[in-house]
Amino acid sequence: MNKYDYIVIGAGSAGCVVANRLTQDNETTVLLLEAGNPDTKPEIQIPLECANLLGSEVDWGYFSEPEPYLNHRKIFCPRGRVLGGSSSINFLLYIRGNHHDYDHWQKLGNPGWSYQDVLPYFKKSENQQRGADQYHGVDGELSVTDVISPSAISQRFVDACVAMGYDYNPDFNAMQQEGAGPFQFTVKDGKRHSTAAAFLVPILKRPNLTTMTGALVTRLLFEETRTVGVEYLHSGTLHQAQVNQEVILSAGAFDSPKLLMLSGIGNKEHLQAMGISVVVDLPGVGQNLQDHIVVPVPYEATQDLHTAITSNGIGETALFLHSEGNIDAAPDKELIFGPILWAPPGYPNSGLGFTGLVALTHPQNIGSISLRSSDPKDAPMIRLNYLQSQSDVQKLVDGIKLIRKLFHTSAFDEFRGREVAPGHDIQSDAALEAYVREVCGTVFHPIGTCKMGTDPMAVVDPELRVYGIEGLRVVDASIMPTLITGHTNAPTIMIAEKAAALIKAASRISQSVASLITASK
Repeated sequence: MNKYDYIVIGAGSAGCVVANRLTQDNETTVLLLEAGNPDTKPEIQIPLECANLLGSEVDWGYFSEPEPYLNHRKIFCPRGRVLGGSSSINFLLYIRGNHHDYDHWQKLGNPGWSYQDVLPYFKKSENQQRGADQYHGVDGELSVTDVISPSAISQRFVDACVAMGYDYNPDFNAMQQEGAGPFQFTVKDGKRHSTAAAFLVPILKRPNLTTMTGALVTRLLFEETRTVGVEYLHSGTLHQAQVNQEVILSAGAFDSPKLLMLSGIGNKEHLQAMGISVVVDLPGVGQNLQDHIVVPVPYEATQDLHTAITSNGIGETALFLHSEGNIDAAPDKELIFGPILWAPPGYPNSGLGFTGLVALTHPQNIGSISLRSSDPKDAPMIRLNYLQSQSDVQKLVDGIKLIRKLFHTSAFDEFRGREVAPGHDIQSDAALEAYVREVCGTVFHPIGTCKMGTDPMAVVDPELRVYGIEGLRVVDASIMPTLITGHTNAPTIMIAEKAAALIKAASRISQSVASLITASK
């Protein structure tokens, strides 16, 4: 049985970063296990093909359980099953969130996670096309660029927002997030720059890194409450690998809690019902699931909008705003604009068009992840609980009304065709609410199911160590205690950077203690 200093589970937005940073020390051995295959699918590299990756062989293709507040619809919940994880199938947007988000994490009992604490880790990863400043770095592996050849209509959206009194904001990741402006993408030389491309491919030849694809981890291995290795399925055969230092679980907000529960870490009643022996009764595992909610408002276009293959098509510009106009709080809405027709099922979805998306950055829904069975190959049970709060419904309705106003300003006169959805005849709040419940979906940002904190429902401590277990950390979006005001790829990379620094520091302390013990003998 092979033995490594560290085993990283999941080569996604976090795992590729952790593997890179830990193997910078050529004396440190790392095994990186990924359930998916190499990122050789050509469409991965083409930004405009991102929508066609959803539901493909590089996507886990999860669905929620029937949602009680959405007429019992199941919500499609894509997650990357490929090197790079969801960073290989996402819509490439680089949005860090608001400084209030991270200051709030610290106030919840997580020292070291304030905005000023985490900003250096954002900068560490970043190679910012616009250059270095107090908010941005240029020495990192991840290429962050302006949209190449944006559609002319995307600027019209910004013009419309400014005409309606909103501030112009050239950089959502700088001092202020509120306002309208352009997105930046994780693109390099016109191609997707996933964490696999940025952090893993350049180091695959490091002799102290072993990367294995097609390896589904089935359980963690323990001696009492000490993590000693992992079991994984590869080419139809079960294998085991031992660990000297730590296992780092980076399987994402759906699969990290699933693997903890399969390994006996979770709510004891649920584990016992699944026939799983309890290692640690940790009731927060799989709880606190949060996600951003989105509703589309597509319009036909009267002319070709010339969407470049270097664009994601659905999000070139945006408006971040607060419903009450409170600039001392994080924005609670994100209006996303793109130069393609993105209509919900049941509506015309072909031809020329443009789309506004109403996204709630801090919705009230709290869901959960649980096991369907004790079979590791079974998908987890996902309960999102979208729109359990009427205030979320009203914010989405108000967002639709605002998009309509923006689209009917003079900035859109030469482009505006028919409203595809919800349609001109849908005007009353009741009718708009029915539309919202019929079509709302995910922005693909699940978080919180292994949350960081010090309260009884926390799963990891502020250094991301799993409570009650030695040698095990969770490092991915599942540790976020609350949603950030933006998209989750950039913050997940930041979490991985910070975690790698914490792991290295712990290793240095351990080595120092061992040296002192040896010297005293």
